[in-house]
Amino acid sequence: MKRITITIPDDVVDEADRRADELDRSRSWVVVEALRTFLASSDKSSIAVSEQQAHPYEARGIGWSRKQQLLADVGLSIEERVREAERAAWVTELVRHTGPRDQIVMFEVFEDYLDWKRREDLGL
Repeated sequence: MKRITITIPDDVVDEADRRADELDRSRSWVVVEALRTFLASSDKSSIAVSEQQAHPYEARGIGWSRKQQLLADVGLSIEERVREAERAAWVTELVRHTGPRDQIVMFEVFEDYLDWKRREDLGL
């Protein structure tokens, strides 16, 4: 099993909850069964029609939330855009340097570890 996070319109969630109550099942079960039915569907024409009606999850082009972000960004002045770009670069650099490092360090004796740890703590 894998846990995923998705965004679903309120009316679809309400409908899924009603169906779950009717069947005495969980919401997750209803969603999984709907997805299995969709994936097993061999009628590609009905899938194409439902994709065209997928607003706000537009099937072609960019998604609704990305489009809203782009429209908000276009409304910024040049100075504001530069400031936001600098802030994003700063945050990215900060995360890059403070994130965990994946490494395996091995030592022959405990004293070697202590020397290494002392150098790490000093930033050497």
